[in-house]
Amino acid sequence: MLPCLRAKPATDTVAIEPVAKSAFQGWLDSAPQATRAWIGSVGFTAEPGASVLLPGEDGRLARVLVGVGEKLDLWSLAGLPASLPKGSYRVAAKLTKQEATLVATGWALACYQFARYRKTPKEFPQLVLPTGADLAAVERVATAAWLVRDMVNTPAEHMGPRDIAKVAKDLAAEFDAKVKVIEGDELLAKNYPMIHAVGRASSRPPLLIDLRWGDKAAPAVTLVGKGVVFDTGGLDIKSSANMLLMKKDMGGAAHALGLARMIMRAGLPIRLRVLVPAVENAVSGNAFRPLDVIPTRKGLHVEIGNTDAEGRLILCDALAEAVEDKPALLVDFATLTGAARVALGPDLPALFSNDDDLADALMAASRAEADPMWRLPLWQPYRRMLDSKVADINNAAGGTFAGAITAALFLKEFVPDGQSWAHFDLFAWNPAPRPGRPEGGEAMTLRAVFAVIRDRVAKAKKG
Repeated sequence: MLPCLRAKPATDTVAIEPVAKSAFQGWLDSAPQATRAWIGSVGFTAEPGASVLLPGEDGRLARVLVGVGEKLDLWSLAGLPASLPKGSYRVAAKLTKQEATLVATGWALACYQFARYRKTPKEFPQLVLPTGADLAAVERVATAAWLVRDMVNTPAEHMGPRDIAKVAKDLAAEFDAKVKVIEGDELLAKNYPMIHAVGRASSRPPLLIDLRWGDKAAPAVTLVGKGVVFDTGGLDIKSSANMLLMKKDMGGAAHALGLARMIMRAGLPIRLRVLVPAVENAVSGNAFRPLDVIPTRKGLHVEIGNTDAEGRLILCDALAEAVEDKPALLVDFATLTGAARVALGPDLPALFSNDDDLADALMAASRAEADPMWRLPLWQPYRRMLDSKVADINNAAGGTFAGAITAALFLKEFVPDGQSWAHFDLFAWNPAPRPGRPEGGEAMTLRAVFAVIRDRVAKAKKG
């Protein structure tokens, strides 16, 4: 049981009453005069997310009234853990199994805190697990999200390539998986030249993490995550303002490992592989340079138009490795472009896919799971923007147009036709707090992608 949840009420458990704005007047009319007066004095009108503490006759906290929408969702009660006094609470309403699971999940997500460097972590109020809630699903989502948030929030000094490898090894130990790590010059010997080139300037050697789990006879699903632990921009160095959040540039790696945790914890009958190229894009005498031409695992040569477009470079070697197994499904996660954020903002990850059925399933799961994403096109005519006069392809398009699309088109060069593939260009960060989503590292798209994988496995079994 998660620390923010409890199985049974305590003797002093306080009731939480959700009330929709449309039903609030009727609720108020039936309330005692003293309650009506109290609510009027504090100005509570049952706006969704607003709450009011109601005292009992003995002066103690008796109930919590919280405004909700017409239907309870993931975030309906997620504002309460940050505002309620510590103690035990229960939802005083009849919930469907789905509502009970959503409410408990939202509560658990809201009880996250990054406490690695704090002497006195905050103690959150506990929610009695609502009747019918799927505790396994709640814990699966919460522990994956907490893992992603912790990894992204950790400063680069303590989340280097080997630290990401340790996270993978800890997961492997927990779920009986296997991990292989290829490090430093061994990357050249084993034909991962791009990963080596991007990471060679750092005092912390680049590496490729390869986690495998599941039945070898089961359908193969491969996840790839961009693991740039800090991005200075390389010799095309970023400004200090643009470098400020670059500890989160390994957010793709965190997402791949977070989703792996969900899959393994659920015991999905798949053959899972996770590939994480982990590097630091640093500046030193042996840093790769603008206009260098570097080979890739696939054999294509890439002209370096910009050393700050390094994420796609390490991903191309990992994708080339991934497709050698011909997995049934390939998904990559990356904090790849500012252009995607200009187009869609921080909350809405960009989805690219060469498989319309897969993209449709992901968008449907996005809506069902309240896990936002938006599909952008792999607009092939823009491939010309990546043309090079001296090599097979340039890593950066000239100009400022369609940056997220051209980055996705670069990756597409390393995914063969017929390989079902989805690419997520995400922010992995909440720039401001919202109920259940504190400022800082954030897990995005994991619930939706998990649902698609789970449903595809179930469909394959029936077929």
